[in-house]
Amino acid sequence: MLNVIAKVSMLSVLLVIVLTVNGQSQTSFERRLDSLYVIASSAEIHYQDEREPAMDAIAAQGARAVPYLVDKFATRSAWEKWTVFWILQRIDSLAVPGLIDGLDQPDHMVVARVCWTLGDIGHPTAVEPLIGVCQNKAWQVRDEAIRALGRIGNDEAADMVVSALQDTIGQVRKSAVVACGQLQTNDAVTELVHTLGDEFYGARLMAVNSLLQLDTVTVVQVLADSLNSANEQLSDLACQVLGEIGTDDAMVLLLGQTASSDPDRRAHAAVALVKADPLDNCGFRQNYYDDETDRLVRLKIEAAIDLANDEE
Repeated sequence: MLNVIAKVSMLSVLLVIVLTVNGQSQTSFERRLDSLYVIASSAEIHYQDEREPAMDAIAAQGARAVPYLVDKFATRSAWEKWTVFWILQRIDSLAVPGLIDGLDQPDHMVVARVCWTLGDIGHPTAVEPLIGVCQNKAWQVRDEAIRALGRIGNDEAADMVVSALQDTIGQVRKSAVVACGQLQTNDAVTELVHTLGDEFYGARLMAVNSLLQLDTVTVVQVLADSLNSANEQLSDLACQVLGEIGTDDAMVLLLGQTASSDPDRRAHAAVALVKADPLDNCGFRQNYYDDETDRLVRLKIEAAIDLANDEE
């Protein structure tokens, strides 16, 4: 009972603080927010019951609190960063204009965190301002801006997202790959297939997932021209994509790769065929398993078949 009374009293105090804010000067307003923020961002145990009400009290100020919170994004503390993010989540779309203004901050870390928050809120008015920072000199800003555009999902961002596939930083290319899938940008199929051979493993692996979200016919057509690429990573992952797609055209392409002179390519193609047709309904297995002479390739095929059987 005493705990309940204490919590109610504490919340009442916070609400009084908030209600008196509107009659104060800007300096006083910031001081009031500081008092609440100290509680909201504290990791100390004796504040644990007060943090949520403090965050609610700051969020209740709506758009007026946003510039203050954007400035707090300069913190090096992970806990404080998350506190700011959680409060802005509660303010939601009312925070968007102030966050857009925050994109002009000189601190690239602050701008990156603002981009991240705009992507989480997902309001379409943020698309054009986010496009405006996609070529920022700080790769962290480019990364978060591209990620945010993918999460918002507005077609207006498609050209910028596709161009980011050529960024010099692997993490930015990875975010662009993911965003292409989220935006379902079919014009990016050729670039995404090329990304299957990217030097950064994160971009390569995400390209597989994004291609599976795009037009299947187009993807298979582009992959058909890339299966014999000199880039082994591209060709091997192309087999994986075809196995996931599993259409007749995809399987015919894979069957052709099981006759490759490269045992690694044969293994990737055969494993993909097992994925596409685990019960061998097409009767292809006599081509890619019975005639296989390489022991390691046969072991890989057997492992794939066993896994497929276990999943049935």
